[in-house]
Amino acid sequence: MRNYDSESKDNSSRLYAYGFDFDVIHPLMIRSFLPFFRDGSALELGSFKGDFTARLLECFDNITCVEASESAINIARQKHGNKVMFINSLFETVDLDDTFDNIILTHVLEHIDNPVSLLSRINNEWLSDSGYLFLACPNANAPSRQIAVKMGLISHNSAVTSAEFKHGHRITYTLDTLERDVRDAGLDVVHRGGIFFKALSNFQWDLLLQTDIISKEYLEGCFQIGQLYPNLCSSIFLVCRK
Repeated sequence: MRNYDSESKDNSSRLYAYGFDFDVIHPLMIRSFLPFFRDGSALELGSFKGDFTARLLECFDNITCVEASESAINIARQKHGNKVMFINSLFETVDLDDTFDNIILTHVLEHIDNPVSLLSRINNEWLSDSGYLFLACPNANAPSRQIAVKMGLISHNSAVTSAEFKHGHRITYTLDTLERDVRDAGLDVVHRGGIFFKALSNFQWDLLLQTDIISKEYLEGCFQIGQLYPNLCSSIFLVCRK
């Protein structure tokens, strides 16, 4: 039996979320998704404490969020109040009586025991006929991860470390394995890409971002290089339709 409140807490080897995620990756995800956003409603699957939800509120008026962790969703409710419809439930059992024009699943699918089953629910039950699924996951082939393999810190690029497992990770995706699961669920890929060329670990980025070593221009350069080399990005993403 999984304890989603426990999984969402920091552990001795790894933070659940880093400043790098909030300050760099989140705004770049929105920037990457924005050209494909559809008019209408949005469903965020896995809102955690509502930080990415706040960015979605700049794009959508009608947002529903489903989150398994009761402690996390209570924090999100305190942040956003009645601006968002929050539902504390498992994706596997939640009953949503509507379809959505935009479904956002960012750094969540790697936590799911049966990802194809969830993607199939999205395709068959929740995604509107003209809607898009926005799917982003950490990238097994990010240079920071490949360097960790060469350092002997992890066994192979797509390994799930013990610290990641405590946080609920069950798989580390590459673009090809992510597309495999999407296709197996009956979804079509409209666009594929990567977000931010990344050769340093998250905790190293958090340290650097507190200094004047990293400029806005450098961050922009890493974002643009990532568009050329998605397989070397911090995160990989797909835009999908029914």
